[in-house]
Amino acid sequence: MFDKIKHKLHNAFIPPDENAPFNAPPGVVRPRVFLDIAIGEHECGRIEIELFSDITPEWLAQGVTIDGAPCSYTGATFHRVIPGFMIQGGDFVHHNGRGCMSIYNGGGSFPDENFKLKHSKAGLLSMANSGPNTNGCQFFITTAAADFLDGKHVVFGRVVDGMKIVRAIENTPVTVGDRPIKPCVIIGSGEAPLVHTAAADHTASHTRHTTGHTADRTGLVESPAPAHIVQPPPAVVAS
Repeated sequence: MFDKIKHKLHNAFIPPDENAPFNAPPGVVRPRVFLDIAIGEHECGRIEIELFSDITPEWLAQGVTIDGAPCSYTGATFHRVIPGFMIQGGDFVHHNGRGCMSIYNGGGSFPDENFKLKHSKAGLLSMANSGPNTNGCQFFITTAAADFLDGKHVVFGRVVDGMKIVRAIENTPVTVGDRPIKPCVIIGSGEAPLVHTAAADHTASHTRHTTGHTADRTGLVESPAPAHIVQPPPAVVAS
């Protein structure tokens, strides 16, 4: 009896695994991609990302070709950075947050695939949009938990290596409009070697809150005309 009580008490104090919802099922090998980053004239290093191909297969398909030509994020920038929230990039059309391209609808936007995963931690890759069913080529990486995005943006991957590079982008000085003063450029991108294990390399650091950005900043924008969609609440982006 004492051993059973001891076991229950022990389990009661085991913290929940924040990575559990994002781990691959047994036997599933997920693809990985990489983004090599330069900030200004300085080559910072590589961000490696695991794509949730078993949860969001449509997004993975849209990254293959456009009009028969391979897609590439090489040359695209992280054009919008808000510390304590996210870094946004992937506009390889206009490089300013207005570009949208995919293999669907003649190169236009495509519907939200599902909202199975939550924005519960730093290091998650999610689709930027200008409202429901307006996904394209842009994405963002969370630098803190952001549950107010749940049900509005599709989580489709996570950083498994190079979170320090994400933090370097997050901490680069920005203008009043959240645009990095020094360009944060993807100078190389492609498929990373497959890792034949269900366990991912969990490198995303703990949620961090920073000051310096007011609560009236607009949401994640991706459209020919800028749109206001998701409002970071004061608890997430301090004023």
